[in-house]
Amino acid sequence: MQKRLWVRAVLDLSVLFFSFCASILFKGSLVKSYLDNYAYPLLIFSAIWIVSSFALGKYIFEDKRFRYITRDVLIANLITLSAVAILMYLLREFRFSRTVLFGTFSIATAIELGIGFLLRIFVKTITIEEPEPSRRREFRKKQKESAVQAASADSVSSKPYTKSQELFIKRAIIEELGRDGFCFVSEGINLFSDATLVISTTTLFNIESQPSKRFSAIVNLKRVNDIRYINKFFEAVNSKLPKGGYFLCRAETKDLRKKRILSKFPPVLNYIYYTFDYIIKRVFPKFGPTKGIYFFLTRGENRVISRAELLGRLYSCGFGVAKDVFINGSYYVLAVKQKQPAFDLEPTYGPLIKLKRVGKEGKIIKVYKMRTMHPYAEYLQEYVFEKNALQEGGKFKNDFRVSTIGKLMRKLWLDELPMFINLFKGDVKIVGVRPLSQHYFSLYTPELQQLRIKHKPGLIPPFYVDNPKTLEEIMESERKYLEQYEKHPFRTDIKYFFLAIYNIVIKHYRSN
Repeated sequence: MQKRLWVRAVLDLSVLFFSFCASILFKGSLVKSYLDNYAYPLLIFSAIWIVSSFALGKYIFEDKRFRYITRDVLIANLITLSAVAILMYLLREFRFSRTVLFGTFSIATAIELGIGFLLRIFVKTITIEEPEPSRRREFRKKQKESAVQAASADSVSSKPYTKSQELFIKRAIIEELGRDGFCFVSEGINLFSDATLVISTTTLFNIESQPSKRFSAIVNLKRVNDIRYINKFFEAVNSKLPKGGYFLCRAETKDLRKKRILSKFPPVLNYIYYTFDYIIKRVFPKFGPTKGIYFFLTRGENRVISRAELLGRLYSCGFGVAKDVFINGSYYVLAVKQKQPAFDLEPTYGPLIKLKRVGKEGKIIKVYKMRTMHPYAEYLQEYVFEKNALQEGGKFKNDFRVSTIGKLMRKLWLDELPMFINLFKGDVKIVGVRPLSQHYFSLYTPELQQLRIKHKPGLIPPFYVDNPKTLEEIMESERKYLEQYEKHPFRTDIKYFFLAIYNIVIKHYRSN
């Protein structure tokens, strides 16, 4: 498939060069004279053209209707034209002919649409006239048909698989996941039991149409990255499994994606492509105005998802993680149903988040912060604590939930600035114990829990006065502050405020 895409890219460059020459001839000039002045700009134009074409899937048309082919071609080419226009403006290069620029764009776009239309008809004709030779496609077709048939309990066969059926399923899964992937799946789940549903789908209907409590394990071979409504999909899987039932899924994490992109393209071009990919796939979904543009461009497919987000979504949908592993560019997770989904109607996905914290009198308050962790990471506190425990300062050790930008924001304390909203709302005060999550709060002794909820939490905790290293030292530091505060509230807060500022500025105390 990759070789085919590169062949199409080379042909597309030929179309672009032909369009460039045609636009010059249309203007009534000599091609040779223009090539001398336009050589480097044409190379830049071609590089942007190829990068945007790959980023938006312009060269993939086998499974697309013609209107989607038209959309991808127009969007990719318009992005290229816009990028070139911006570069011309920034570099003050206005000597290039607008007739040649827009002519090249228009002619190339028209030729691409014509070729796309003809190839789409050709591919469709071949698909109708010839049988599909690939076992993988046959397997997907059979699985999709069985998904609809399994809606009726009578249609699910209770007969054991024959040896030939087992061999067929094994070969089909190996073609989809590879031999190592098949070995991991078969280790955790009995693939040849009639209580196991093996399916390859991104469609919610193919899960919802299954009978409830019919299966003890569900295996989905499709990547989570291509599922439009991930939480709805996971919630549907949860509803079909009994408590203790297994769900196996796989995804390409953001780190695996970055590694694949950088190794896929030659140097320099790979980072240009990755920059486009990062903006469209990771920045656009996080902001309201650009979120619609993101789904329009991608249809929700091939989304970027981090390891923390995938695990967080599973936990929020009632699953726990039994086992996870990286195999051949994919991240496999064997999850077990533990409870009903949380059905979170306010997921923290954007840059400004609201985290549930224990406030005065034990009431749950929503603390405003700038995002430093990957989406849905708040559901993983118990998981991270069990895996990594705590490091010095009371933070989780080797916390993979924190993003690269988040680490920088924490060092500069930019993530804490929105908490002033809570200060103005009266949820917190300037000096006080740190507002804790319910899981972190549960690690404290009952006596300290009761002492904590008698008072508002604060922006500046006693941590910056005592610099504790362990959880026990943190609890002792907070207990000492709260006991002093109950005796002399104003004097205690003034003393702790100036001591904390001194330690932060002079001694460089930090909470990682």
